[in-house]
Amino acid sequence: MKSDELRALQAPIKQRYRERPDAALITLRAEGKLGEGITCNVATGRALVEAGLHPATGGDGLAVCSGDMLLEALVACAGVTLSSVATALGIELRDGVVRAEGALDFRGTLGVDKETPVGFQSIALSFELDTDASDEQLATLLRLTERYCVVFQTLRRPPEMSVSLRDDGAGEESHEGSRP
Repeated sequence: MKSDELRALQAPIKQRYRERPDAALITLRAEGKLGEGITCNVATGRALVEAGLHPATGGDGLAVCSGDMLLEALVACAGVTLSSVATALGIELRDGVVRAEGALDFRGTLGVDKETPVGFQSIALSFELDTDASDEQLATLLRLTERYCVVFQTLRRPPEMSVSLRDDGAGEESHEGSRP
């Protein structure tokens, strides 16, 4: 896709959002069904993914780890965003690789050490690009990719979150919690 094609494709969408800001408010949803053993089956829209325990927490390695899925979502979003920004800026990318690495201390997840945080302590996102772009163009590409990547920004500035439990038999919420 060329820069002008992308602009033409997005122009009416941007105009609609300028005229009707409420039209830009979209709720994305994901759903999973508890599976056999300690797994959860998640429909991705293209395939069914069975998520389970990471081998570092007792998993057998046959089911995907949700931590890996989080990093994969970051890589996917960053790759699409980078390609879109490069297209908009007229930067030709002949090839590219996007990588995300996240450091975890599983003592927190397993409750071995109550002082160890649960979750990623750090995530590094990197790009290897085959391009003739100048250093200035690459700096702009990286800055705008970081700015407009939804998953990156969500991880950087976590949204308000809540958790609720619904007893299927009673149909009533019996517990709710939220992020401080």
